[in-house]
Formats: sequence, C-alpha cells, structure tokens
Amino acid sequence: MTDEKISAFADMIRESKNIVFFGGAGVSTESGMKDYRSKDGLYNTVSRYSVPPETILSHSFFERRPEIFYDFYYNYFLNTEAEPNRAHYALAQLEKRGKLSAVITQNIDGLHSRAGSENVIELHGTVLRHYCTVCGQEMPADEVKALRGSVPVCKKCGGTVRPDVVLYEEPLDPQVVRRAVGAIAAADMLIIGGTSLAVYPAADYITYFRGKNTVLINRDPTPYDSRAGLVFHDSIGGVFESVMRLL
Repeated sequence: MTDEKISAFADMIRESKNIVFFGGAGVSTESGMKDYRSKDGLYNTVSRYSVPPETILSHSFFERRPEIFYDFYYNYFLNTEAEPNRAHYALAQLEKRGKLSAVITQNIDGLHSRAGSENVIELHGTVLRHYCTVCGQEMPADEVKALRGSVPVCKKCGGTVRPDVVLYEEPLDPQVVRRAVGAIAAADMLIIGGTSLAVYPAADYITYFRGKNTVLINRDPTPYDSRAGLVFHDSIGGVFESVMRLL
C-alpha cells in the first residue's frame, strides 16, 4: 500500500457521484469474524462436528438436525462481541457524504447496518432477523441469543425458528438480486473488498458494472485483479483508514 495508490483512490472517490461497494467475508475478519475459505476460515478449521460446515449450513441439514445447526450457528455466527471495524465505518461515512449509494454484502453479520450504513443490500440475509418456519412470526435476535444451547421455537405456534439467511440449497431472493444488479449497473465507481470472488452467482454481479473506476481490496489475489483500475492486497480497514484521511 503506497501513498501514490492511496492518493489515486482518493481522487477516484472525489470525482465519483455514485459509488457502490461490493464486499465479502474479508470485510468482517478484522472484527473477529471468521471467513469461510481461507486457511484459517470456517471450512478449514472447524472439525468438531461429524459433518463439514458446508453441510451444516444447508437447508436439508437444518430441517434434519436443527440442534446441530444451532450449536454451530451460536458458536460461529451469533458473535455478540463482534463490532464494526474501520472499513464498515468508512463506508457509512461515504454514504453520509453523498458519495456511496449502496453497500452490497455477502455477509450475514449485520455489521454494515450497525456501523450506520442505511442502504445495505444483503445478498445472503442477516443474523439480525429470525422468523418461524410455520407461521412467519419474527423473533428478535436478542431473544434467539438468550436461548443459546437450544433450538428456538415460536411463542405463537411452537414452530421452529430459523435465521433469515440463505442456506445452501436455497436460491437468492430475486428482488434482492435485482436491487444489487441495478445498483452496480448504475454506479460510476465500484469498490470490491474482502472477497475472493469465488462465490457464485454473487461474483457474477460485478460484470454488470459499466462505470469508470474499479478498486479491488483483498489480502489475496482474485480472478478480477487484472480488470481493476487499482488493486490493494492489504488490510481493508487500513486502506480505508488511509484514504479517509485524504478526503
């Protein structure tokens, strides 16, 4: 991360009027959340269960073994100690300044909203919402957290409560997809951060971008590096902290 590249990033932001951010798990690792596919991620480090994490996070497994699903969910997703980091707060500031129009996230941790971002498009849902699979009654996240160690059930009908997230074997919400694609297509600058661009169909959405400037921030190389105007293989929080000092 050089001063020249940070300065170029700041210049791009200054000249842009409709910035969209597209992010993944790497945005939240600096908040203490595990990512999925890195060597230290969930898929490569969690072996306490008799099945892989990818299986636990599937629709069919949730229906068959909700007690194991929730044990995993309480341990690795309902992280009550995680707080928004420098990247989350920087994006919220850019939105308040009228520069950034949308945050599109693959994350389900809700940290963008907690940092103050208002137009957050959550491709895979959020752990901040839960609902009954039978009657649809919502259950606040704090009530679900208080039931740690058990499967939450609906107070209204007794049905099993689930997080409002997209599990494996489930499709993305078409309305959410349309919002994400529309935001990217209308943007004049696209910032991609904390994602390997290996999760589909979400990674395909950036191909709708027709604007001028693309910035990619990810610790490891991605298939999109050669197509971005600026590439940072650095801490996403550090990059945003540096660029915000110039704005």
